[in-house]
Formats: sequence, structure tokens, C-alpha cells
Amino acid sequence: MIQTSEVKEILTKILYPGFKKNIVEFNFVKTISREENKLNIEVEIPSASTEIKEQLHQEINKRLSFLNLELTLIINQPAPPKESSSNGKNVLPNIQHFVMVSSGKGGVGKSTTTVNLAIALAQQGKRVGLLDADVYGPNIPRMMGIEGVQPVFLGQNIKPIMAHDIQVMSIGSLVARGSSLIWKGAMVTQAIEQMLEDILWDKLDVLLFDMPPGTGDAQLALAQSLPVTAGVAVTTPQKVALDDTIRSMDMFNALKIPIAGVVENMSGFICPENGKEYNIFGKGTTAPLVENFQTQLLGEIPIEPAIREGGDAGIPITVLAPECETSKRYKEMADRLWIYLNKINQSGGVDNSTIQPTIF
Repeated sequence: MIQTSEVKEILTKILYPGFKKNIVEFNFVKTISREENKLNIEVEIPSASTEIKEQLHQEINKRLSFLNLELTLIINQPAPPKESSSNGKNVLPNIQHFVMVSSGKGGVGKSTTTVNLAIALAQQGKRVGLLDADVYGPNIPRMMGIEGVQPVFLGQNIKPIMAHDIQVMSIGSLVARGSSLIWKGAMVTQAIEQMLEDILWDKLDVLLFDMPPGTGDAQLALAQSLPVTAGVAVTTPQKVALDDTIRSMDMFNALKIPIAGVVENMSGFICPENGKEYNIFGKGTTAPLVENFQTQLLGEIPIEPAIREGGDAGIPITVLAPECETSKRYKEMADRLWIYLNKINQSGGVDNSTIQPTIF
């Protein structure tokens, strides 16, 4: 009598459509059980495509037909999204959620937010990846404490660097330190696409992208290569930053990317001497923006000296001081983001295309 291990070996011959890895390598085969002349198989795939489901159904039945067993095959898949930023294209099917962290302008703490949000998710037991897509200012290696660490190349592929229980990759880890990247739009697009295809990510619950500031080629390239689950906009309380944030959120709407929320960074200052919070740059000014775009305030992150110290030392504040007020807020922000991602997954996508932004 054929064993389940032998059935699993047969299934290794079935490649996932469009890829060179089989469904067992991708860990898409969840259960295999045998009861007399009955064989039960459950497969879970990340694609909502009916064509892919049908192709796998036919291939599995064909491969196992010689066994002359009554096959019960269940192929689970997510609900089809209402609209996708990439019309269903996905070059990384082993990753559940993709989150694009953007800002309308530089200097608002986007990379700091991305790093600490990623660590807060990992501290909650999520399998997290972080891709530094800021090709002009790749500072994630320094912030994650992997500056100078060389990635491992396996043929044409690259293994992510592990840091603080997160899989990390950055263009800054692939070029000489301090090198300036004077790239035109097409070169930026090619670099993003190449990094997505060549990096050997393990199975992840969420992959966060630290995007370049603004609304340019990198954002468009990413949206065309992946069904981005949600976008996060990072801003500061000043009006000049909020003006640019409107453009960033307009971009999410234009690309049909659901907006998970806004992060108001540098929202108040926590004095290290007395622990009191002072609103030196203002606070709560993102409320009209959040309301207008029908989204949520993910968190208000204050200025705290430990944030700068941790970023410079390669030990983010969520690792350096996990019990401080700022770390607690990052953890609350991670909770809100994860709830939103699950909501997107359950509802099959959120359509932001009908929202008409107001210029403040």
C-alpha cells in the first residue's frame, strides 16, 4: 500500500504555475491522508486565480491517477480582490502580505518607522521580511546593524540577511559603501524587479518595503510586480509634510492600493529628564487627512533620544528599549496594521478608487 510520504514525493514533480519550485517546496501541500482506497489531499495556494487552481487540480489528478484511489482534493485559496495594484501578478507567492511604507517627502522618519514596525510585528511572532527599496538613500543596513555584512549568493540568487529575527535585504548591501546611485527611471524599475525576483525569501507572513520618498518609478514598479496588500503613509505634524502626504496617499488610490493608515511621526517630544511629553512640532494635525481619505491613524510616534541612538547603533528602539513609551506605541501600531491586513484578506480587497481627496 502506498504511503503518504510516497504521495508527497510524487507531488514534488508538480511545479507551481509560472515558477521553478514545486508545490511541496513552497509548503502549499498542507495535509495528505490515506483511508483504505481513499486518498485525501489539502493544498493551500496564495493566488486567487481560478486558472491556477484548475491547472493544479488537473495536474495533481493526472499525476496520481495510476494509484487507482478515490481522490478527494481540496485546493484552498484567498478570495479574489476587488481590484489589485498589479491585476493579480505576484512574483512572490510564498509571502502572504505586502506592505508599502511611503512618505511624500524625505526626513519624516519613514525608514525608522518601517524598521520598528517590522520588529514589532516579529516580536508578536510574525514571520517578517524587510526590503529596502529606497535606491537613492538605502540606510536600512545601518539601522538594522548589518552595515558591511555581505549577503550570500547562491548562483544568481541572494539570501536575505537575518537581523533581529527579520529577513532583510537592501540595495545598500549590494553596492560599495557610500556609492552614489545616479539612475534614471528605467534603471530604478529594473533594480526593483531584479531584487524581487532574485532574493530567496522564506515563507513570510508579511514583507515590508521601505520606499523612496515621493511618488516615482520605484512605487510604480513595485505595484506592477506585486498585489500590494496595503500602503502606510508616514508624515509629521507640520503642514508642509502633510501637503506632500496628500500626494502620497493619492498615489495609493491611483494604484488601487488599500491605505492601512497614517503614521504621525515626531508627534510630540518625550523629555528624558522628566518623562513628560511636549508638542514642540504640534500633534494631532493628521486628523483631517485621515478622515478625508477614510482611513485610520495607525499611531503617533514621539521624538525620543533613544530612537536616534538606536538607529545609529543598529539597534532599533523596539529592541534597545522594548518597554519605553515609543516602543509600546510601535507595538500598538503593529497590532492595528495586522488587524487591517487580515480584514483585507477576509474581504477580498478594499476599493479606494471612489475616494475623492480634498486639498487642505
